Amino acid sequence: MRRSPDLLLRLLTLVVGLAGLLLPGLACAAGCAPIASVAPRVWLASAGDDVAGAGAVAITFLGHASFLIETPGGVTAVTDYNGVNVPDFPPDIATMNHAHSTHYTDHPDPRIGHVLRGWRDDGGPVSIDLVVGDMHVTNLPTNIRNGQGGTEQYGNSIFVFASGGLCIAHLSHLHHLLELADIAALGHIDIVMAPVEGAYTLSLPDLITVLEQIQPRVVLPMHYFMRSVLDRFLAAERDKFTIDVKESPTLHISRASLPERPTIIALPGGY
Repeated sequence: MRRSPDLLLRLLTLVVGLAGLLLPGLACAAGCAPIASVAPRVWLASAGDDVAGAGAVAITFLGHASFLIETPGGVTAVTDYNGVNVPDFPPDIATMNHAHSTHYTDHPDPRIGHVLRGWRDDGGPVSIDLVVGDMHVTNLPTNIRNGQGGTEQYGNSIFVFASGGLCIAHLSHLHHLLELADIAALGHIDIVMAPVEGAYTLSLPDLITVLEQIQPRVVLPMHYFMRSVLDRFLAAERDKFTIDVKESPTLHISRASLPERPTIIALPGGY
């Protein structure tokens, strides 16, 4: 769909990557998430996301594109809440996206305090800036295919969760490469939850490009349906990332425990 100028992309990606490597604390303190302004595609940096000495964030893969994120202070969020891949308690926050019914529900648990839809019915870009306890949630709207060969503007959001000094981005049903403005808005991202099936969202080469654009320290694969699809992604990235396949669906991670080398951590349950 959209493509960024290669030279400018490489320069900007290099700057963002160096900032994350050389000044990780400063990068996070300056704001690890975009906040949509009134004008589409214009973003303001968030502040105060870094928490010195914070404890670990727990991330549990619930299946498909849904993760449970639990902050050191006990705030909970579920990504792409669909009413099926859910924990046995209502989270404080549920995010949703519009590409398919497996990424949202019109009937979320009424006990959920904050239901955040990553699209608007009028087609405009949604703007989210929510703080609950020690979690800060913002979003970056992106486009999706509409099933008739066209484009639904702003039908998807990359949600960014800031807690414990970590910046966690959930790509959801991303369908295109990021623009230079998107990369600059996202800035320093520690952990990316990425769809790796290579067909319904991004092709495998385009996903690899997006990960190069963002340059996270940790990639959590999702949306891969079967183990052979995951294995194909791992094989494609084995030279660039350390591969860590877990037996438990829950990962406990903090800024202090981020791996030195970029790492793909595969959690079980990717259907």
